Amino acid sequence: MINQLDKFTHRCGEDKEVLVKRLKRIEGQVRGIQKMIEEDRYCVDILVQISAINAAMKKVGFELLEDHTQHCVADAINSGKGQESIEELMKVFQQFSKS
Repeated sequence: MINQLDKFTHRCGEDKEVLVKRLKRIEGQVRGIQKMIEEDRYCVDILVQISAINAAMKKVGFELLEDHTQHCVADAINSGKGQESIEELMKVFQQFSKS
């Protein structure tokens, strides 16, 4: 099993900045939905916004998944720990596909 302490990311500052910016935008959308509910806005309008948030979150997730695969899993394979990393990746795919 791969030790949690042995794990790290290859994410550069620019990549982090893009992800954080997206997440802050999503956070703003969630706050917008809260306000829409407080203002008794039309249900369909709220549902459309929820759909947009779900799509945005999936996009962030896919970007992280791609980064993890291209860097972390590839590095693990090259260092001889590929099987463990692939098993972990498959569990992540299963979890990610539930949403």
